[in-house]
Amino acid sequence: MKFRPLHDRVVVKRIEAEQKTAGGIIIPDTAKEKPQEGEVVAVGPGARDEKGAVVALEVKAGDKVLFGKWSGTEIKIDGQDLLIMKESDILGIVG
Repeated sequence: MKFRPLHDRVVVKRIEAEQKTAGGIIIPDTAKEKPQEGEVVAVGPGARDEKGAVVALEVKAGDKVLFGKWSGTEIKIDGQDLLIMKESDILGIVG
């Protein structure tokens, strides 16, 4: 990928949800909600604090994260659907 986010921005690839329920019912595409879990693809260098020093991000490429339902901006790079969001939009790191 030839994209590098700036400041405290993070590029996330959504992890697709299961196609069927635990009981075996197949969920059609029209009834599925967008997944709120993803994998971090790229991170920016960090935001600057009041003194001008760069504060590094806590997430790194490869982390699995949870984010809010309406977080980020959807983009398409190299045919992949990705999200760009601020690190503050990420709710936590999974596992």
